[in-house]
Amino acid sequence: MRIVIPGGSGQVGQILARHFHSNHHAVTVLSRTPHSAPWRVVPWDGITPGNWVDELENTDVCINLAGRSVNCRYHAANRRAIFDSRVQSTKILNEVVASLTHPPRVWLNASTATIYRHSLDRPMDEATGELGGNEPGAPDTWNFSIQVAKAWEQAFFATSTPRTRKLALRSAMTFSPDPDGVFDVFLSLVRHGLGGTNGPGNQFVSWIHETDFVRSIEFLIATEDFTGVVNLASPNPLPNRDFLRAIREAWGTRIGLPTASWMIEIGTFLMRTESELILKSRQVVPGRLLDAGFQFTFPHWPEAARDLVTRWKIQKFTG
Repeated sequence: MRIVIPGGSGQVGQILARHFHSNHHAVTVLSRTPHSAPWRVVPWDGITPGNWVDELENTDVCINLAGRSVNCRYHAANRRAIFDSRVQSTKILNEVVASLTHPPRVWLNASTATIYRHSLDRPMDEATGELGGNEPGAPDTWNFSIQVAKAWEQAFFATSTPRTRKLALRSAMTFSPDPDGVFDVFLSLVRHGLGGTNGPGNQFVSWIHETDFVRSIEFLIATEDFTGVVNLASPNPLPNRDFLRAIREAWGTRIGLPTASWMIEIGTFLMRTESELILKSRQVVPGRLLDAGFQFTFPHWPEAARDLVTRWKIQKFTG
């Protein structure tokens, strides 16, 4: 297959590009910061048409992951960059895909599982999940993330592309052993004795192992009647206290200092990021994937954590 990945320079993009390239597919990444890679990298700005448009002609699959990292403080400038980088890139891709003579047969566009409300009471699937926004007592930063997610999906589905099947990927955190990835951050806390319960500890963590993330993408590409929104998450989200306990056990330590909510707020402020990723309860489940018969390789977090720790050690100590 010919696969184009706009915004494919981040952790998730690297996971997908690495996988498809190793399986002998023709991979092209569209990037604002061109760099050397084993696959083709083409510059784009995510705003205006350019030479990158030709890369999408006669392409089988487009997987748009473009968007400024949310690992930052949500001040006005960063909020604008987070919003525009997602919505504008999706809008220009819609214009281009609709204009092509031979457009991609399927377009998978990133979204986020944080579109659902803070949920301690029940799981959220695609059919019955409640979208968040302006819940009483919810921090402004949480509501901002939900507004971005809604605008992102609205921009994606706003333009009709009858020759291109569309899927919005409401993905949970994707865990891989890669340096500086999200698992690397959590494991660093455990390694330094700080991997105890974060905040109240009852907030749910939604997650997906990189193996199942890649397999679900392949499944969605191959299943030609699949359209609309889809949750990419393990079927078993778990409370923060259990999530971190499993990482500690996989690492082989019983010590993990707890972190109170006020400490998290101070720490994330000093680290120039936000506390939402830790304190918001995401209880997202992949209803549509399960109904379609998709079977997860890592449906439970303890097994996934053990695999990730083992592979992290191999990468760290053997290179």
